[in-house]
Amino acid sequence: MVGGDTSTADDATAGGALAVGSTAPDFALSDQYGATVRVSEFHGEKAVLLVFYPFSFTGVCTSEMRALQKRIDAFQTDTVQVLGVSCDSPYVQRVFAEEERLTFPVLADNWPHGATAQAYGVFDDEVGAARRGTFVIDTDGVIRWTVVNAIPNARNTEKYVAALAAL
Repeated sequence: MVGGDTSTADDATAGGALAVGSTAPDFALSDQYGATVRVSEFHGEKAVLLVFYPFSFTGVCTSEMRALQKRIDAFQTDTVQVLGVSCDSPYVQRVFAEEERLTFPVLADNWPHGATAQAYGVFDDEVGAARRGTFVIDTDGVIRWTVVNAIPNARNTEKYVAALAAL
């Protein structure tokens, strides 16, 4: 997956998602506490592990966010920031983050609905939510690794560790 391959036998194809080497679009989204988070605020300081997921409080999404939190020290460090994103409202994100005890920002891409997921090429128009897209963005704001799964297919967080180690 590192170096641009965005699909494997168990992953959906990128289907329009931004490619490795692309500049990551900036955004301004509210986190679960109402603070505005921009991907550009990490430029020059931290890489970003940007994880889009369809819906808070659903089975696969909840298990993926739990898996990130369980091993947060492997993903979020002095040099990497984890950001979760769904099209849910900031209010839903707050309750979800509190119930799951998530210590990383969970961002609301709810207005305009799914605009950030659309900018990254992972919005599913039929469902009205983000597909399971993950992007590793370096400190210069360049996408260095990506994987996109169809909505029902969970991602393998072990691949995130390898992608972050390759930075």
